[in-house]
Amino acid sequence: MSLSHFSEPNGQSSAEVVNLDDDLGRSLPCYIERSFTVENSTYVLLLPVNAPVAIVAWDGKGDEDSATWIEDSEEIARIFPDAKAVLAERDLSLENAAFTLTVEGELSALNEEDILTIEIENDGGEVISDDFQFLASFYNQGQEYELYTPLSPFLFFARASSAGELELLSPEDEEFRKIQPFLEEWLSE
Repeated sequence: MSLSHFSEPNGQSSAEVVNLDDDLGRSLPCYIERSFTVENSTYVLLLPVNAPVAIVAWDGKGDEDSATWIEDSEEIARIFPDAKAVLAERDLSLENAAFTLTVEGELSALNEEDILTIEIENDGGEVISDDFQFLASFYNQGQEYELYTPLSPFLFFARASSAGELELLSPEDEEFRKIQPFLEEWLSE
């Protein structure tokens, strides 16, 4: 993962953008939303340039529909061509970027009927809800899939080395937990 600057087509500098690269050689361009230094280490909060995409499989058996988030890389690879084609019909380009699928292009106006709300209970018993905007649906091998993009910002947190390399930090990392109070204070600003 390395830092790189992008420019607008007219040659003017845009907001600072970095590429996050995964082990498979895929990149995810991200805006640097914020950066700060703690104990001689620089940390950055990153927002993907293009909208992240989640794939949901629906099972309509029984009295209620149930949704399953598709995270298996083999299943994503199998259904990716269909997902890409259905989004292309809406002038959107689906990319299998590093760490997430993304979609490039102008998303349709937000319609209340197209919002999927997911409620998840965390370890402390608190229910947290996230909203997602519907993008498209398709079938593959008789299974219905839907594509969504989160309405809340999809952020990455990383430490930058002096050489410009980025190391993603997750909430499970000891270093993340050490920096978390600074991050929470920083985000509240």
